[in-house]
Amino acid sequence: MIHRNPLLDNQETNQKFITMGEIMLRLTPPNYDKIRMTTSFEASYGGSEANIALSLASLGVDSTFFSVVPDNSLGKSAIRALRSSDVHCTPVILSTPEQTPTHRLGTYYLETGFGIRPSQVIYDRKHSALTEYDFSGCDLRALLEGFDWLHLSGITPALAPNCRALIMDLLKTAKELGLTVSFDGNFRSSLWSWEDARDYCTQCLPYVDVLMGIEPYHLWKDEKDHSKGDLKDGVPLQPAYEQQDEIFQAFIERWPNLKCIARHVRYAHSGSENSLKAYMWYDGHTFESKLFTFTILDRVGGGDAFASGLIYAMMHDYKPMDMLNFAVASSVIKHTIHGDANVTDSAATIRNLMNMNYDIKR
Repeated sequence: MIHRNPLLDNQETNQKFITMGEIMLRLTPPNYDKIRMTTSFEASYGGSEANIALSLASLGVDSTFFSVVPDNSLGKSAIRALRSSDVHCTPVILSTPEQTPTHRLGTYYLETGFGIRPSQVIYDRKHSALTEYDFSGCDLRALLEGFDWLHLSGITPALAPNCRALIMDLLKTAKELGLTVSFDGNFRSSLWSWEDARDYCTQCLPYVDVLMGIEPYHLWKDEKDHSKGDLKDGVPLQPAYEQQDEIFQAFIERWPNLKCIARHVRYAHSGSENSLKAYMWYDGHTFESKLFTFTILDRVGGGDAFASGLIYAMMHDYKPMDMLNFAVASSVIKHTIHGDANVTDSAATIRNLMNMNYDIKR
């Protein structure tokens, strides 16, 4: 019998998506407890790229994840979690202790905020299998052959030198093969410095088609005199339309290969209530989304849900404003779901939210 994914039977696009990154064990105290007080943890799995693969698979996109996990019960459980949500994991490497001596799956602890108390993340991912594996023998052309879209983030290269080399090789190979490439800088201050992140991620831009976020990248006012500063320096976290349009235009002038730039803007009213909107440059114009205000159940993965929503909308040829509003609505609905990923399995549900239709569905 041939195994198949029934979600793909009636899909509206034949595009095949692949991403690469680290999947981690997530441990969360229940009921908004603090880590120092809890006597139990809820276990799940997550990681930026894995979240996007899972979200797209839930919506019926042919989605594949590539990573390295230890060949033990934790590594197998992480992959099982993805496969149970219809993500293809055939390329995933189950490493041996000889290949990855520390032989561990990365872990992170999430203390979920409530009201005025913000959430807190503690990483325990040093020397994970992904960071110790030697990728020099991987046939990246064979890995990417047959795919239409590759997504990468700035989290993976922050983990170790082998990951930095792999991400750059993947970017170059994907462009040679003609894949659409999306990239999310996803700066993590606990993993590397701001300048190191900007230095590396800026090198990625010539190979990117769809850019999520405007940091961490160098956008010098004067390429010959860096002392004059970066164009983005001083721009507020919640910029006006004109400010955001100016930054987008500067990116496009510097890297004309970019076909789309999108970033979401967050307004944190408290640890439990936020508002989101987004800006996007596409086809020569800057667009501004609706503003959504909502109560948070689980904030982690909100940015990944925005990215997956935008990728889905672009794959399905939505109109620009619909692309942007669908992406924001994807992020908003993720904030109401436990776990790292937006497991919404109906695009219509996201479109209803996009249109601010909150009525019960019967």
